[in-house]
Amino acid sequence: MKLESDFRIDTIIDAALEEDIGNGDITTASIIDSPAKGKARLIAKEEILLAGLGIFKRVLTRIDPDITVKWNFDDGDTVPSGHVIGKISGSLQGILTGERTALNFLQHLSGIATLTKKYVDKIDPSKIRVLDTRKTTPGLRILEKYAVRVGGGFNHRLGLFDGILVKDNHIAAAGSITRALQKVRETAPHTLKVEVEVEDSKGLEEAIAAGADVVLLDNMSLEDMKKAVLVAKGRVLLEASGGVTLETVGEIARTGVNLVSVGALTHSARSVDISLEVD
Repeated sequence: MKLESDFRIDTIIDAALEEDIGNGDITTASIIDSPAKGKARLIAKEEILLAGLGIFKRVLTRIDPDITVKWNFDDGDTVPSGHVIGKISGSLQGILTGERTALNFLQHLSGIATLTKKYVDKIDPSKIRVLDTRKTTPGLRILEKYAVRVGGGFNHRLGLFDGILVKDNHIAAAGSITRALQKVRETAPHTLKVEVEVEDSKGLEEAIAAGADVVLLDNMSLEDMKKAVLVAKGRVLLEASGGVTLETVGEIARTGVNLVSVGALTHSARSVDISLEVD
């Protein structure tokens, strides 16, 4: 299913347009007559991996349904610097009024996809997966996680409702890893895997004994990760997490863990440089 067909997308877009336009675009309305038609080009100012073309178009058509966009690339394509991504035609007022909001989405999502691809290129995708986290921009999670997938990464939980991750504070509240997992197993659907966060080999051994399906190795050193792989012996999936960077992700992958989660994919990705130029 295309992202823009999700019923939640229009709600996100409309909120962004309301934030920017309010009661009207005073500058554009003062300079351009409403019947005026125009054309514009969307240009990559650096090499990027595209994500969010459908969102860009949807922003403009929410303003004026008659605006059209002809794309030269698709989501997931790498666009060299200086290349025209697409051409826009229609109401000049509509194009200019929606320009900033549409670009904000496209630049942000393409930035996430571009950064994710850099992480994926550092590892062997056949042996380990790069995951995102819930460290997303409030209200934009569905979009940002889509961009991660475009970049070759995988989604962790979409929210608290579709996965079980027993973290340190849950363990502290329950009294132990074993007790926390017992309580989860008593109430959670049998179809959901249970993941638990640990900080050392002792916690890992307790988590395995208590029946965890996945164990998150929180901020462990490379040596401790290697030891964890030996302790686990394939009985659980191991996820490395905490402070992962482009400089360290390759070394982490070589420890033998199955998954590596990177909060930076969504909370620290730089928006890429894309410009809209009216012909």
